Amino acid sequence: MRPVLRVTRISEALGAEIEGVDLSCPLEPEVHRAVEGALAEHEVLFFRDQDLSPEAHRAFARLFGPLQTHPAYPHVPGFPELTILESDRENPSKIEKWHTDMTFRQCPPLGSILRARIVPETGGDTLWMSLSAAYDALSPAMREFLDGLRAEHSFEHGFRESLAEPGGRERLAEALSANPPVEHPVIRVHPVSGRRSLFVNSLFTTRILELNQEESDAVLAFLCSHMERDEFACRFAWRAGSVAFWDNRCTQHRPINDYWPAQRRMERITIDGDRPYGARKNDETQSANSSRSVPPSSDATASR
Repeated sequence: MRPVLRVTRISEALGAEIEGVDLSCPLEPEVHRAVEGALAEHEVLFFRDQDLSPEAHRAFARLFGPLQTHPAYPHVPGFPELTILESDRENPSKIEKWHTDMTFRQCPPLGSILRARIVPETGGDTLWMSLSAAYDALSPAMREFLDGLRAEHSFEHGFRESLAEPGGRERLAEALSANPPVEHPVIRVHPVSGRRSLFVNSLFTTRILELNQEESDAVLAFLCSHMERDEFACRFAWRAGSVAFWDNRCTQHRPINDYWPAQRRMERITIDGDRPYGARKNDETQSANSSRSVPPSSDATASR
């Protein structure tokens, strides 16, 4: 009998909770394809009560591509790909803004798989937004204006608080040198679904290159305000053993840091992605992946 996943949408714009799969075990090909298809459709997936060892966490992530390391965060001993995100009384979270992970790289991640190890008794939820839904809600005139524009993304800008700390520039000197500013299209085409989405964020995006600074600031402020509308978002309440798998190519996320001074420890693996490309035929970053079709999701049954 073929395995069937139970897929329950949690908001209109994005997000689905998946039941019927144990991520600690090797996935059968049908289940792998169903999860891949659900990710393309729902953009962020949530799994409850998963007993993931570091080995199993890494093995699940490798099904979707090569893995990255992060230049600014510690990792689980013996697992350089498994980043530790931990906050407590002595180490409050510094990330408050909506963001897409690591857009300061030429090839930002395909996605990330985050597992909750320690969660506070109250608070500590995470929000995700759909950048494709935000794009779809723009007027045709605004879409036409943005199509073909390019924006700069900067590691230095995104980690400016950490760099300003005593010894921060020395601690992050290698990461700073290895990650000069990069350019990405403002409107990105998803290499699997073919959907268009906005691809700027308030954490790493510094300016739109074709505009002067005043114009760029105004357009970016409008886009960030537009994307943060509730209708494009979903919210997830963590429990120990919960797992989130989000598509970094078409989402942003933001932790809600309302639990300090309680401890919160998460472990994240990030999957390599391709270089973003726009819709125009002369886009120099056009990717060979654009011909890929959406993975089949016939093995999954959805409920609202």
